[in-house]
Amino acid sequence: MSDDLFESETTHVASGFRPMNWSRGFGRQVGPFYERDEPGGGFTRAFQVAEHHVNGMGNCHSGMLMAFADMVWGHSISSRRTHHWVTARMVTDFVSAAKLGDWVEGTSELVGDEDGFYTVKGRIWVGDRTVMTGTGVFKSLGPRKEPR
Repeated sequence: MSDDLFESETTHVASGFRPMNWSRGFGRQVGPFYERDEPGGGFTRAFQVAEHHVNGMGNCHSGMLMAFADMVWGHSISSRRTHHWVTARMVTDFVSAAKLGDWVEGTSELVGDEDGFYTVKGRIWVGDRTVMTGTGVFKSLGPRKEPR
């Protein structure tokens, strides 16, 4: 994809959100993404559905929603554990569509940590409408090394 992908697109960032510092690799190609800390240690991540996210019907592509869910649900581990991890399994239910221009938000909760596997449940929504729900299982690859 081109480096100027986002120049023609205008994102209307919701109050309290800041850009995520994801400027390389996959996140750069499918972003931009935003995040907000919530009271009690929670978080919300978000993106605005842009032209490069939609299918032929103008709905956010399910692959984009799955990628977003993977990023959102995995953050429950990254924010609470000092381990590298990989996605082992994701089970999702698509409840409704996100349309071009929609502000999509998501959060998750770590609900299990056993034998090197983390279990997470999450939800993605637009306004007061749920777009998808699901669970993820993530495999620990061991502790992250401290930055030098």
